Amino acid sequence: MNAPAASSHLLPAVAPRPVPQVLLDALSARFGPKQYSVAQAVREQHGRDESSFDVPPPVAVVFAESTEDVADAVRLAAAHAVPVIPFGSGSSLEGHLLAVQGGISLDVSRMNRLLRLDADDLTVTVQPGLTRKQLNEQIKDSGLFFPIDPGADASLGGMVATRASGTNAVRYGTMRENVLALEVVTASGETLRTGTRARKSSAGYDLTRLIVGSEGTLAVVTEVTLRLYPLPEAVSAAVCSFPSIEAAVRTTIQTIQMGVPIARCELIDVNTVRMVNRHSNLTLPESPMLLMEFHGSPTGVAEQAGTVQEIAADHGGKGFEWATTPEERTRLWTARHNAYFAAVQSRPGCRAVATDTCVPISRLADCLLDSVQEADASGIPYFLVGHVGDGNFHFGYLIDPNSAEERATAEALSDALVARALALEGTCTGEHGIGLHKMGFLVDEAGAGGVEMMRTLKRALDPLNILNPGKIFVL
Repeated sequence: MNAPAASSHLLPAVAPRPVPQVLLDALSARFGPKQYSVAQAVREQHGRDESSFDVPPPVAVVFAESTEDVADAVRLAAAHAVPVIPFGSGSSLEGHLLAVQGGISLDVSRMNRLLRLDADDLTVTVQPGLTRKQLNEQIKDSGLFFPIDPGADASLGGMVATRASGTNAVRYGTMRENVLALEVVTASGETLRTGTRARKSSAGYDLTRLIVGSEGTLAVVTEVTLRLYPLPEAVSAAVCSFPSIEAAVRTTIQTIQMGVPIARCELIDVNTVRMVNRHSNLTLPESPMLLMEFHGSPTGVAEQAGTVQEIAADHGGKGFEWATTPEERTRLWTARHNAYFAAVQSRPGCRAVATDTCVPISRLADCLLDSVQEADASGIPYFLVGHVGDGNFHFGYLIDPNSAEERATAEALSDALVARALALEGTCTGEHGIGLHKMGFLVDEAGAGGVEMMRTLKRALDPLNILNPGKIFVL
């Protein structure tokens, strides 16, 4: 297999920036031992994510507990032109958290409070360290919920940074549609607000959308105002097995094209089903499957489910298993939510080279089937899951981190997959973000002029290039 010229898995050669002792002394004095650490174990914890990159850890870690803490840390770092890398729950997959130019990790996980719930307006304001599961647990008695579910229990600030989406995106959209307003700290340490709680605005540039998806390179998020949704009157989930991936994908395409308002539609390939069965002691049929969920009134849910069951039957779908109680639905969704960890544990000591793409729904089968054929021919173990209801899917190639040959093969597979998605008018990443892994493909997708416009914005808002430098593109 020939990897495309845009292959971007090699880290750019950028030397770490010096971190003067005077800055470390100033941070230590300002934050004290409970909020500041240079311990090796703490630094290493903040120097890795779920990507396969190995990069030296940050020089120090600051644990922010307030917006004022974030602003002070950024101001001190800016005075010495030292990088600051925001850190939430550490679940990103494309190297977003890595200190590729050295510097300070700014951990906001202690900023995890729900600040304001406006149930009548269907909005909530939270700190960035609160996770999506914590949010839904705290608002469950309000009759509302926050639907964006990327799988991992990610921090909401991190979900803003990567423009996350996940299993419910086919019905409820992504973070782009569900973030109304932000409080952020800029590269100079200034605190400002973007957006309001109003559902729409024509007031000037959309600064909120500029920050959403910027991967920590333009500002540090300190508050997030989100849309909420009423808990549906009825929820029904189902799992259905198919004779082939193509049959499952064709079912998905027809479901979406018929306008069925399905809430979730997730693909799991046979490799992943086997891994999940072993990991979670399940007995799911070991064949490609769709996991689906329907939200609405009891009558509406029954109609949706009936329509999809007819479509699936036309494509050889069988063994429908239905779940209507929360406990039954949780059991069914275990297969999807444990897929990544089940896969990694299936090959002890491995690292996952994970990638995701998204294509127009009509091109999903073309992209997915060719990619599966290439992965099967490579001999590299892999897993495949997908939010296929909106054309988004994920491959994870499980490699021996000490094998240069396996890494090269996995990266070639990833590159070929992304190039194929771009050729089909899709995107190089549906939700993981660019990070370190897909810089070259960003140029292919946005064009040199588009990337230069991004650089211009970055230079204007962060002239010292201290906010998560080396991600998305290199200045």
